[in-house]
Amino acid sequence: MTIKEVSKKFEITADALRYYERAGMIPPVSRTTGGTRDYQDEDLRWVELALCMRSAGLPVEVIAEYVRLTQLGDSTIPDRLTLLQRQQEVLLEQQRQIGMAVDRLKHKISVYENALETGKLNWNQKES
Repeated sequence: MTIKEVSKKFEITADALRYYERAGMIPPVSRTTGGTRDYQDEDLRWVELALCMRSAGLPVEVIAEYVRLTQLGDSTIPDRLTLLQRQQEVLLEQQRQIGMAVDRLKHKISVYENALETGKLNWNQKES
């Protein structure tokens, strides 16, 4: 696939794809004899993984390190496992914090919904 086709498939810019490769977030992409990027199935799987990891909030450096370790072979499996476990812990903490924020918003929403129904704000429920 050409970079234009991959860009369309994943709904990201060609510049972003080039950046992913340059930053090490995906391994070097296959090339034609003329030097044009020619994305193969394996390349597409790496792009998909990079997008998934970025959307989860993983830093570029962490993704690049994971790719680097993968390219070094099976001897890095323990390091890759540790890297992924650390990132999972970070994401779970973010999820916990988001859950707390959602609960707080639910409470505030119920306070204001009650105020709309009764015509007054209940000072006992009100908090900042």
